[in-house]
Amino acid sequence: MTLGRWLFGIGGPLTYWYVPTIGVGYVWLQWWTARRMTLAHRKGRRTRPRVFVTLILSWANAIAFGLTVPDLSTQGLVSLAGLWGGPVWNEMSIALCNPFGILAFALTIASVAFAAVDGREPRPSEDDIDDARRSMVEHPLA
Repeated sequence: MTLGRWLFGIGGPLTYWYVPTIGVGYVWLQWWTARRMTLAHRKGRRTRPRVFVTLILSWANAIAFGLTVPDLSTQGLVSLAGLWGGPVWNEMSIALCNPFGILAFALTIASVAFAAVDGREPRPSEDDIDDARRSMVEHPLA
């Protein structure tokens, strides 16, 4: 998402901003998701498929973002998709990069939330709540 354009010779000054803002933030969210999944497994809970699905969709959007986000080069604003596909692809990729980036982060945040929910203790059933009410001593003024 952040450093791949240097491999293709179109790295520019925007990459210096992508790494500390986008790259570090995305890696931190991925680490947080992994941490929540580990905590769930330590508690003996299973991670439901929704965590993995949102992570995979997030990675797909992050890859699409990395291919479409532009950087300043000697040719102007150029993305990897624009480098390979020409000016029309370049314009299209610049238009699509923000939605891909937003979806990548939103799906990663959703995977953190799903993993956190998977690690929580289950809610008490209605019978447990009724049993707890019956075993309570009534208030003397009731």
